[in-house]
Amino acid sequence: MSIRAIATDLDGTLLRTDRSVSDRTRAAILAAEDAGIVVVIATGRPPRWIAPVIDQLGDRGLVVCANGAIVYDPSRHEMVARIEIEPEVARGLVDDLQAAFPMGLIGVEQGFEPFAVDEAIVAQESALFERWKRGELRTGPIRSFIEQPVTKMILRLPEAPEGTATRAQEIVGDRALVTHATSEAFLELSHPSVHKAATVERLLGDSSIEPSEVVAFGDMPNDIELIRWAGLGVAVANADPAVKQAADEVTASNDDDGVAIVIERLLASGHSIS
Repeated sequence: MSIRAIATDLDGTLLRTDRSVSDRTRAAILAAEDAGIVVVIATGRPPRWIAPVIDQLGDRGLVVCANGAIVYDPSRHEMVARIEIEPEVARGLVDDLQAAFPMGLIGVEQGFEPFAVDEAIVAQESALFERWKRGELRTGPIRSFIEQPVTKMILRLPEAPEGTATRAQEIVGDRALVTHATSEAFLELSHPSVHKAATVERLLGDSSIEPSEVVAFGDMPNDIELIRWAGLGVAVANADPAVKQAADEVTASNDDDGVAIVIERLLASGHSIS
């Protein structure tokens, strides 16, 4: 196959567990670009969490953030595209999720704004609160933050049996898409049209790059659409079982340079821009 683009997740995939970029991975990404291959980062991270990666990896151009809800230009610190949940819809989602999951904690991402979370987190005095408040954090009645559109909604649960994501999707219906980048105790809700594959496809469409010409890497359910869409979908060894099942192949883990191994193999085989 002719490879013209690489789309890769960050946490658990391109990044090691300590969130570093290995020398081998950095070299493989640079070699791919030298061969004329477009490299696109597609992450669940909001834009404010991209700078540490750019510092290690260098400016890779536009970044797909928030599971596809935002296209971000790090060099100009601008959101060049965004698809969000409108306030009225978001408020309805909050009401229904709180009724179905009364022990759940709801938070919202809103563009460049600091993460906003319901004031219930303060009373919990949890390790989660201690971790979140290390950065900028807005706390208050969650509905008070939903006067503006929502980039991504978070539902944090104290426990989540298998199937919790499916149950949440049934509750929200076609108002939002439910996924998760860690466990089902940390669900992420986006506009129903938003996922990584859709945004990467729009981004690469400007270069007339077809899905069959893309290699995609991922590790969690929020990568499944991207893995299935790409001509070659690759799961890392530490990936969720559902991602491995969706992938065309499984490479080594994120801590063992799985992404770099595949890129090196493709370049050595002469796969480059057609």
